[in-house]
Amino acid sequence: MSSRTATATREPSPAALARPRIADDVTVHAPDRDGAPWVIQRGRHQYFRVQADLARLARAVDGTRDHSGLAEVLGPPWTPEVVGVAVRKLADSRLLDDGEAGRKRKNRGTWIRFVPPLTVQFTLLKPERVLRRLIPLLNALASRAAAVVAAVAVLGGLLALAAQGAELRTALGQPLPIPVYLAVALGMLATTCVHEMGHGAVLTYYGGRPSRMGVMLFYLSPAFFCDVSDGWRLSEKAHRVRVALAGIATQTVIAGTTGISTLFVDDASVRAGMLVFTVSTYVTGLLNLLPFIKLDGYIALMSHLDLPHLRDRAMTDGRRFIAKVLFGGSRYERELPQLSWSIAYGLACMAFPFYIVTSAMSLWSDTAQRLGPVGASLVLCGMAYFLYHLGRGFKRLLGEARRAGARTWRIGVATALTVTAVGALLLCVKLPYAVTGGYVRDARGDVRLVLPPSADRSVIGKGTTVQLFRSGVTTKERTGTAVVADARGKDTTAPLSAFLPVRTDGLPQIVVGYRLHVTQAPADRTGTAEVKAGKLPLWNWLYSKYVAPAWRW
Repeated sequence: MSSRTATATREPSPAALARPRIADDVTVHAPDRDGAPWVIQRGRHQYFRVQADLARLARAVDGTRDHSGLAEVLGPPWTPEVVGVAVRKLADSRLLDDGEAGRKRKNRGTWIRFVPPLTVQFTLLKPERVLRRLIPLLNALASRAAAVVAAVAVLGGLLALAAQGAELRTALGQPLPIPVYLAVALGMLATTCVHEMGHGAVLTYYGGRPSRMGVMLFYLSPAFFCDVSDGWRLSEKAHRVRVALAGIATQTVIAGTTGISTLFVDDASVRAGMLVFTVSTYVTGLLNLLPFIKLDGYIALMSHLDLPHLRDRAMTDGRRFIAKVLFGGSRYERELPQLSWSIAYGLACMAFPFYIVTSAMSLWSDTAQRLGPVGASLVLCGMAYFLYHLGRGFKRLLGEARRAGARTWRIGVATALTVTAVGALLLCVKLPYAVTGGYVRDARGDVRLVLPPSADRSVIGKGTTVQLFRSGVTTKERTGTAVVADARGKDTTAPLSAFLPVRTDGLPQIVVGYRLHVTQAPADRTGTAEVKAGKLPLWNWLYSKYVAPAWRW
């Protein structure tokens, strides 16, 4: 029995096992063609592929028969004992009505749903009816001619970016007006919505039913979603792959069309915003293809291999491999023995979320900390959450080792060596440390280094070298150098453009300012600044960069 989402087990009541009855929110779907599997659906988003015999049992359990009666109705090879085993399997998957819990499930709303570990979905509409009205349009878009037009748009957009290399570098490497950023953000939001509609449209084209659509907080980031779990009922795995990739295809067509359009726009700010939007949309589409986290690329890979829970099972194989190497033990079993690469894939799936988190922390921590105590506290919470998951992962390794029969002394020695190795890394590895802030040039031409109150001012002294930069969305360019003229800073204010790549003289921020002697004058009135402070041991670098700013306010 398999589904897209793993289920938690619930201990059923003896009465529910003795005279089983299928739950009110469970539907048994017959195969749509010869050779296709039976599918049991629970609620709106969970599907189980089952053998025909188990599907017959699920249809027969109506609460009026005990195990003997069910065996008599179903006939050979069913016996009361076999019925008992199968009923228990149904109960463990929460497919049976267990009285009070079943009524709660029936009455429970589906408009708000929490998906572990950190996603909350808010359903806004049921798109099935709307998309079914668009089937004639979907049939036209599914033609070969439409596919050729889409491919031309995607390729044309890339060629348009290549033809505007200088303009693209300028757009990505300089501050842009706030209205341009708002337009790009709204465009990305609208594209995400169309991306999700693309999933639902292709599922509808193949006869499926997209159940819900709405907005969600995906690891605290707003996004749209479209529940296409019904695609698990599609018998052709190629169709399920197309459903998974439909959003990326839609997104890259939009990016390509926008990229081509930039060739015909004269306004520099508008063209810069369109270029940033085009690059961002292409990049997010490419990231969506990565199969190491539960995004479209992973769903497509899982559908192509026809292996439910591919990532979770591969990570189990990877975790057991690590546990065997570290702690020993002889009773490890492969979850995916048919895949020679499952261990390597599982290890990559385990490592990739940590890579994303560390990259995001490196990219956004300085920006968040400049915005006040709330930003610094969020960075600290992110660091704590990261450490929690590291500890949780190590605990799961220990659990795998114990279940595999690893000896206690081996577990203790390996744990001590692991802790020692981590401590050695924290003490011996050194990383370059820098304090980032901004600079402001006033009407008289004087330049000041401005730092948020959370900055580490202990590294700032008279004569300290400061590098001045023009920062953009993704790149920055050094445009000047200076040295600190005063040992002590003064409380003042600076525009937001001193800290973020926005073109504005407003939105003043509370800062500490230091007068500078400029050795190479920057071209811009405001920009970002950096003070290099040598190298710190890893533990000190982590504390200074992510923890200490929360108490400096």
